[in-house]
Amino acid sequence: MPDNGPDNGFLDISRRGMLAGSVGSAALAQASILRAQQSAPGSASSNKGPATMRVSMTVNGKAQEVDLDTRTTLLDTLREHLKLTGTKKGCDHGQCGACTVMVNGERINSCLSLAVQHDGDEVTTIEGLGTPDDLHPMQDAFVEHDGYQCGYCTPGQICSAVAVLEEIRNGIPSHVTDDLTGPMRFTEIEMRERMSGNICRCGAYSNIAGAMAQVAEA
Repeated sequence: MPDNGPDNGFLDISRRGMLAGSVGSAALAQASILRAQQSAPGSASSNKGPATMRVSMTVNGKAQEVDLDTRTTLLDTLREHLKLTGTKKGCDHGQCGACTVMVNGERINSCLSLAVQHDGDEVTTIEGLGTPDDLHPMQDAFVEHDGYQCGYCTPGQICSAVAVLEEIRNGIPSHVTDDLTGPMRFTEIEMRERMSGNICRCGAYSNIAGAMAQVAEA
């Protein structure tokens, strides 16, 4: 039988080789389909669900235990599981500060922190600072100085402001601290620098600074 193909052997494929290649391709396709079926909703493997963990923490002085998907942020735990909606979700990227809460006395962006990282911690939200009948001094000062307009960022601003004054009392320096060896002072530039991670789109910064100064001087 004459050989009609190119004489360089580039396309010199035998019938046996062609069949073997086809069988191999079919096997790979079947394996891909099987993997997709195993990961599809309702399959045995997908029914295992995400990893969960029981997390214990003290929130606003009250012991709490919740079973959580290990990927749940502290912010979503507070809002969706414990129904403490005073803490706000703004950018959800740690850039606006609306989600600021205090953990063991230090302020953090709760949207950037997983709840499982806080097992055993003490968390304070805006609901834990004061009540409508018994406001925290910082809440009272915000009202007196009109330190809010729309109010969406206010819970984070107040939690951050309370923690900022404590940072200064404890002698923790910032980028604008001019004397690292002397006593820390409650200057306006010091407080404004430390509050720079809390964004107010209404622009109530001067009033917030006034409220903080009042509490610092009390």
